[in-house]
Amino acid sequence: MRPSPTRASLVPLTVALALGVGVSACTKPVMETPESLVVASVNGEVLSRADFEQELWREMALSDVTQRTAEDVEPFKRALLDTYIHRMLLLQEARKHNITASPEEVDRGVLRLSGDYPAGNFNEVLAQGQLSMAELRSREASRLTIEKLFASHVYSRVAVTEEELRAWYAAHDTDFHEPERVHAAQIVVKGLDEARRLQAQLKSGKKFADLARRYSLSADAKVGGDLGLFPRGQMPPAFDEVVFKLGVGQVSDVVSTEYGFHLFRVLERKPARKREFAEVRNLVEGKVLEQKRAQAQETFEKELRQKAQVQVNEATLQAIRGRPVPQQAAAE
Repeated sequence: MRPSPTRASLVPLTVALALGVGVSACTKPVMETPESLVVASVNGEVLSRADFEQELWREMALSDVTQRTAEDVEPFKRALLDTYIHRMLLLQEARKHNITASPEEVDRGVLRLSGDYPAGNFNEVLAQGQLSMAELRSREASRLTIEKLFASHVYSRVAVTEEELRAWYAAHDTDFHEPERVHAAQIVVKGLDEARRLQAQLKSGKKFADLARRYSLSADAKVGGDLGLFPRGQMPPAFDEVVFKLGVGQVSDVVSTEYGFHLFRVLERKPARKREFAEVRNLVEGKVLEQKRAQAQETFEKELRQKAQVQVNEATLQAIRGRPVPQQAAAE
């Protein structure tokens, strides 16, 4: 099943440079291109050897493959060819429905991508992938166009019923079981004597949170030592050994760990339970919609491929070894 081309698939950008093929800029009518310079045609649109070879070189440069034998290159070629054909079909379908990404949408997409990198690093990443800003914009335009195609002609036709939601909830029963949890706070200090002194102050009526804020060395001191709610196994074993035996409001004896000497207080206990359907309905609906949309997308793409006229020039494809060659040499 092929995932939807979302923004997440473009980060890190170095991966996107290899996989986010900018199809719209590299296709030409069949009759204008000599056969030796054509890798494939999809419904009359040509995938040129020059563009395919350049993209293949980028992808292999980002991989761990050090050798460049024909056997090493073959899986890269086949995967990239499939990606190109897939994208070309989707973009052709988008054009059929007059679906495009506006320049403003592309601007926002590129801005989001650049925001994932420290100032100044984005251009370095582009250079590392041998990608120009114009090429990146073309790829982002293609990605957004395909997203729009799926949204308007695939996902919009998917709906779920209440019966489907309840059936999914029943089938995933264990996903909604919550283990026993404890809400606890701590004070941690360096020495045993100091811990004993604070223990005595607690017994005399001092507030746990106040002492934690004043004396605790842990980062949670600023919130009164509050560790929040947690199940067994989330905290160090020594913590679990103590807090899960305490009643609400009880303070532990001094506990020694590698972090120092601790005092724990249990603020709340939550018994194990199963979350009711009403509590998780929105979550279940999201899961079911995600599954049905993925199935609908797979069917949509499969139907496009079955109806498509795809021709692969095996002779040209086999002649490609990874590193781009001048077009004149390729023609010869």
